[in-house]
Amino acid sequence: MAKQETPLIRPGRIVRELSEAQAAAFATAWLEVFARGVHGMKLKAYMWHVFSGGAYENLSGKEALAAYATREAPEYIVLSNDRNAAYVTDRRPEWTFMGDYYVFPPNLAWTMAFTHEDGWLGPYFATHPDVERLEAESLAQIRKQREIEAACAKGWA
Repeated sequence: MAKQETPLIRPGRIVRELSEAQAAAFATAWLEVFARGVHGMKLKAYMWHVFSGGAYENLSGKEALAAYATREAPEYIVLSNDRNAAYVTDRRPEWTFMGDYYVFPPNLAWTMAFTHEDGWLGPYFATHPDVERLEAESLAQIRKQREIEAACAKGWA
């Protein structure tokens, strides 16, 4: 009997794996939004220290999970805390093989930071300062994707 592979991220599927350079670029962009001008918080060790240290407004624990559960995006970036691995998924992840990781849409409208300290420190949820505009863009992309899928289901090319 063949051994069944355990998925790296659940639910959904990995659409593509990003290169190390792409992962680093997303980490830099994430820090520009959620840690701009923040120093001395050991962000090199854990980017989520920006939240646990109170430098960026966020929700934590059950409130963070509830906010995260309401978010939709055309696709999701899953970034490892060490910033050298990132994946694009088609569904909002609820579990990964990584201990510390960040989930966000490509436009960084919001982020969810999962920590190895879950229950004590984290998880954390935060939004971009321009979240309303960015979420409107994401929802427009989702509507367009659904229209294309519906057309394809009807046999339209």
